Amino acid sequence: MIDAVATDSSSTESNDKPRRARRTRMTGAERRQQLLEIGRTLFAAKGFEGTSVEEIAAKAGVSKPVVYEHFGGKEGLYAVVVDREMRRLLDMVTGSLTAGHPRELCEQAAFALLDYIEEYTDGFRILVRDSPIPQSTGTFASLISDIATQVEDILGREFKSRGFDPKLAPLYAQALVGMVALTGQWWLDVRRPKKAEVAAHLVNLAWHGLDGLEQKPRLIGHRKA
Repeated sequence: MIDAVATDSSSTESNDKPRRARRTRMTGAERRQQLLEIGRTLFAAKGFEGTSVEEIAAKAGVSKPVVYEHFGGKEGLYAVVVDREMRRLLDMVTGSLTAGHPRELCEQAAFALLDYIEEYTDGFRILVRDSPIPQSTGTFASLISDIATQVEDILGREFKSRGFDPKLAPLYAQALVGMVALTGQWWLDVRRPKKAEVAAHLVNLAWHGLDGLEQKPRLIGHRKA
């Protein structure tokens, strides 16, 4: 009888023990995405040089070899992060150009860049840094050039309709997109005035400058070359 009671008590204690929570194992795709998000945050906050593979691995709760397995090292992870952000920004800008009127197109382009800065601040911080490694994905300057290429056709048609030389459209496209991009870099930190007001002032300068464009611009200073 005593043995029977002891056995029952042991069985009860065993059943009352808390079960260990099972650790969910990530798939390869999930782990890769996790590392990308962690790398993106760290690169934005500390830059490429200030971020280490050890820190990325620690934040992810994995060993360093896991990072190397997915990206070949910090450089590979950085290149993928930059490439994703460049494609995201380019898609947002080019996808926003839907209006037919040139002034509204300027507004759409300005808003697209400011929207990206507001929604993907970490990504923009990474893009505007000088790239620390040679990479096929290019730089922020090359991204701005890609966006300007999308604007060239629009300006070319506008120039032609006004009797200007459409061959100059690439130059003006670079100037307009560069103006918006540099203003965006400044607004990244100050966030004043509000986004819509910044867009309005950008378009005000761009549009009224284009509206009063001289067919043969002249210099009025003493330097002529």
